Amino acid sequence: MKEADERSDAALIAAVLAGEERAFTQLMRRHKEDLYRFVRAYTGDAGEAFDLVQESFVAAWRALRRFDERRPFSIWLKRIAINKCRDWRRRRAVRSFFYRAEDIDRPGLEIEQPIAAANEREDALTRLDEAIAALPDGLKAPLLLSLTGETSYREIGESLGLTAKAVEVRIYRARRALATAIGAPNEG
Repeated sequence: MKEADERSDAALIAAVLAGEERAFTQLMRRHKEDLYRFVRAYTGDAGEAFDLVQESFVAAWRALRRFDERRPFSIWLKRIAINKCRDWRRRRAVRSFFYRAEDIDRPGLEIEQPIAAANEREDALTRLDEAIAALPDGLKAPLLLSLTGETSYREIGESLGLTAKAVEVRIYRARRALATAIGAPNEG
């Protein structure tokens, strides 16, 4: 039997389905960093990204029998993560509503805003994270799925239920929106 590191994603998935649970650990090791970067970019929140990555792997474990081996595992996993991020955003919106409500006993209670990073580069990265997180899902998902350069527009389209041309257009629009949001020159 080959070492777990040398097996393809498809072989590891087959091993998991055959009862070798440790093969899923190898899948997690292989994809966790990329998935974390993806989720962090999607949400703009480094702290929440860890939890969402864990939730994504748990959901992948539970749904592994439904994985379509004709598609890349990384794209399937990111699709699960997108759904987890959307759920997180909905929960956050509800919490935000209640969090911002005034305390009946202490009207006018103000909550301090986090102190902005002193480092200019960190400020720029923060603005970019926020701009990406603020993109509509229809633009954000194709953009983030394309960032690794390992996935074709056709594969992204199949994952999201779009044509390759629609993916290309959405990525173009997302880049323009980001350039506007962060004040970068928009060269198309």
